[in-house]
This record gives sequence, C-alpha cells and structure tokens, in this order.
Amino acid sequence: MATLADSFLADLDELSDNEADVLEEENNDVANMEEDIDGDLADIETLNYDDLDSVSKLQKSQRYIDIMQKVEDALEKGSDISNQGLVLEDDPEYQLIVDCNGLSVDIENEIVIIHNFIRDKYRLKFPELESLVHHPIDYARVVKKIGNEMDLTLVDLEGLLPSAIIMVVSVTASTTSGKPLPEDVLQKTIDACDRALALDTAKKKVLDFVESRMGYIAPNLSTIVGSAVAAKLMGTAGGLSALAKMPACNVQLLGAKKKTLAGFSTATSQFRVGYIEQTEIFQTTPPALRSRACRLLASKATLAARIDSTRGDPLGNAGKTLKEEIHKKIEKWQEPPPAKQPKPLPVPDSEPKKKRGGRRLRKMKERYAITDMRKLANRMQFGVPEESSLGDGLGEGYGMLGQAGSGKLRVSIGQSKLAAKVAKKFKEKNYGSSGATSGLTSSLAFTPVQNRRGLAKVLV
Repeated sequence: MATLADSFLADLDELSDNEADVLEEENNDVANMEEDIDGDLADIETLNYDDLDSVSKLQKSQRYIDIMQKVEDALEKGSDISNQGLVLEDDPEYQLIVDCNGLSVDIENEIVIIHNFIRDKYRLKFPELESLVHHPIDYARVVKKIGNEMDLTLVDLEGLLPSAIIMVVSVTASTTSGKPLPEDVLQKTIDACDRALALDTAKKKVLDFVESRMGYIAPNLSTIVGSAVAAKLMGTAGGLSALAKMPACNVQLLGAKKKTLAGFSTATSQFRVGYIEQTEIFQTTPPALRSRACRLLASKATLAARIDSTRGDPLGNAGKTLKEEIHKKIEKWQEPPPAKQPKPLPVPDSEPKKKRGGRRLRKMKERYAITDMRKLANRMQFGVPEESSLGDGLGEGYGMLGQAGSGKLRVSIGQSKLAAKVAKKFKEKNYGSSGATSGLTSSLAFTPVQNRRGLAKVLV
C-alpha cells in the first residue's frame, strides 16, 4: 500500500512532465514567430518604395480589368429587364453590382496608398502642402499642377481648390523651406498623380453603373436619398448588406471629408456630414435644422437599406412612406409655437358666500379691529399741521393725536361692545330678582345712583 509520501512524489513527477511539455510548445511557438517575422522582413526588404508598380498593383490585376470591362459593357447595353423576375442573389447584374461595391472599396484603399507615395516624394518640394490639402485627389491635382514651380503666383489653381485655400497655399509656398525635385523623382510623382486620377475616374464610372441600377437593387433607399447618393453610400459601405448592418450614426458620416478652414469662420461649415448633405431633402431644409435633418435622414436610410437587403418591398412603397414621415417631421419643426391663450376670469358667484358667525368670530374681529388711536393717527385736521416723531414733518406723523393743545397724546378710552354686554349681564345677575327668595332679601332693586336715597326710605 502506497504511503502519503509516495503519492506526493508521484504528483511532483507528473507536474514536472507537464512543465516540460509546456516549455517545448512555447519554444515551438517562438520559433514559428521568428520565422514569420523573418519572412515579413524579407518581403519588406524586397519591396521597392521608389517603384510605383511595386506599391500600386490594383490596376494591373485581372479582377480589376474584368470588372471594369463588364461595367463598360453594361453601361453601353443598358438595363436588362428580362432578368428582373429572378431572385436578387441569382441575378448576374446584382452580382456585378456587389463586385463593383467591393472594387470601389479597393480603389479607395489604393488611392490612399498612392497618396502616401506622392506625399513621401513631394514632401521635399512643398512639405506644408499635405497639411493644407487633405483630400487625396485634390492633393494629386495640385501636385500635378504645381510641379517644380517655386513661384505659385505663376500657377493657376482656380477650379482645383477653394479661393480661401488657394490664398493660404500661395502665402505658405512663398515661405516654404522645400527645394526643387530631381527630374526622375518629379516624373515618378507625376505618374503617381496620373494613376490616382485614373483610379478616381474608374471609381466614378463604377458608381455611375451602380446608380443606374439602384432603382432595381435598392428602390426604397433610392426613394429617400436619391439614386446618386444611394450608389455612393453603397459603394463606400461595401455593398447593400454591409450598409444594412451599419448603424445610422456611421451612415451619417459616410463620405465625410476633413475640412481645412485655415483660420476662417466655422459658422457656415457643416461638420460630420457625408454624402447625405447632397440629398434634396437636406438642401431644402433651413440651415438651423440641417443637423437634425441629417440624423433623421441617416436613420430612415438605414431602415430602407435593411428593407432592400431582404427584398421586403421591391416596389418602393416603404421608402415613400418613410420619405413622407421625414417631410412631416421637418414641417413640424418649422411650425411656430402655439400662441398663448388669454386666461378668462372666473365667473362671479351670484349668491353671497356663507360667512361664519357667532361669539368666536366677534371676538376675533374685536381683537384685530382698528383701534381709536390708529383712527386718530390716520386722520388730519384741515389747516392744522400734524406732529411727527422727528419734528418738522420728518418721521412718522401723529395725525390728530394730541390736537387738544396740551401737547400730550390723549385718546379717550371707550368701553367695547363686548365689555358693555358682559357688564350688563353681570348687573342683571347681581341685582335682578330671581324665583327663589329668602327672608332677608328685599323685592326692591336700587340703582347705584339711587342707592342712598332708597336705603334711607327703607330704613324709615
């Protein structure tokens, strides 16, 4: 029978075996990671950044050539009505649209890569230009237009950039620290600009094809935002399914560009707005309500895209309903607030209100009634100046108090009605006759005035 010490030793042996296996696996993982890193470094070393073809490979790919050929053929042939009875996923035209959406995303990424290549080359000539012109296509156009020219007053940039940005670029170019590029570097930069512009043209052609088919692919979305904006939203999102899965807050930002105001006012600039600002509803909305309208359009467009992705309403009736809701809400926002109605006075009661009476109410009235002293202080005698607390009419006036000529404030103390009534009852109780008489009582009643005379007669 194994002892407790033997069982502990067996457990330690198993733990040591497991640790050895774990260390061996970790060593294998580290070796694999080192091989991957070495392979990546080898790929980076073989990549030549001076050669544009090694950086940009999309235009020479077979997928790009095939899709662009199909798009050109479809634009020349027009829409095929015979295929509109098929299921959406089985329609070859829909598959081409899906491929076009994926290709448009690849074109965007390729333009960004070429833009970085142009910036790296042209940074020696005009390093400040990349901070003034952010959009890749605008940057490529400006670089191609300027070339190796140091004096930008000789270069016409009208139509390429806004007038305010042109002024800032001209002033910055006069103080730049850049130097002219060599001929071979300048030629590579110009070729990269031409390739970026060609890709942008191909992207526009793809979007035109998608736009021409939006009435069939996404009828509800096209009803709300229009065919052009719907095609741009689908192309940027990567397809109708990707657009349907995207939240409305991100749909609002699709196509937004980083704007360079160069110190100018931000009062009239629209921030955080993408392709939705090109819709008719957004343009006809007052500027004060455009931010709310943009959020509303993004939410309704997302709902319409989800309906179109499931082919819930091929006729576009749901899109018309959503568009009517948008119009009604915007009209509701523009309505003036309701006028404040005058509140009428309550109808007076014709019947007199019931007032509480009795001894308690009389005592309360006497307690809070105005005194004779206050009555005299509130009255003034004609032609006689009143005395005041500070003299010469200053301070609190005394009215008719002390008008007798003695110089003192005198007030005749009058007996109150309640006190008089109580005194009368007391007299009747003390001096009046009652039913029970004793032998010492008299039937005669004397008043205080006649007390002595009556008492004398009784004694006689």
